[in-house]
Amino acid sequence: MNIGGTTDSSVYREFLMAGIFAQTVTFATAGAGAGIADDMHKGLIDRFRSLPMARGAVLTGRTLADLVQTALTLFVLAMVALLVGWRTHTNIGEVLGAFGLLLLLGYAFTWVGALIGLSVRTPEAATSGGLIWLFPVTFISNAFVDSSRMTPWLRHVADWNPFSATVQACRQLFGNPGVSPSTAWPMQHPVWASLIYSVLIVVIFRTLAVRKYRSATA
Repeated sequence: MNIGGTTDSSVYREFLMAGIFAQTVTFATAGAGAGIADDMHKGLIDRFRSLPMARGAVLTGRTLADLVQTALTLFVLAMVALLVGWRTHTNIGEVLGAFGLLLLLGYAFTWVGALIGLSVRTPEAATSGGLIWLFPVTFISNAFVDSSRMTPWLRHVADWNPFSATVQACRQLFGNPGVSPSTAWPMQHPVWASLIYSVLIVVIFRTLAVRKYRSATA
């Protein structure tokens, strides 16, 4: 692929890794949904209801546990990326900031998974429901192809995609190629856009998941 006027494979490797990192953390959605659906199916949630704890505490604990697992997965993936030639070109603070944004996005999407897990009857359905909508989110983005090479309407969708904001922010903070110029606000301010998108997703889907949890276990 041509990135910045070059077809050098090492350039595309660095372009691609931010998208791979972001895709990996968002796929935690399926695991979170399946885990919660399994707990519901086995009656574990009913046992928690007998304990004197806040309703949201069970879901918060579950999503934080998923976040730890996502962090470990991301660490292993980063080590493999370094082995195959991926490099960063900024200071350690910016690199850590990029990984922080990735983990925040992953945490936000686990709340989407939590809502899905509470809304279906089986872990298998939760896994399917947690993945099927992720494919258009990840593929209609700047993760694998520079959005400037898309048709105008598709580029508009990709540039305003929350997933794209995190990918763009990571490329900027890693110093990797592929930070495409755009008139879309999320692409001009990707770090802020990534933070705002992720926090909004957490607030909205945590509220919906806790409400669903109360009705599902009542």
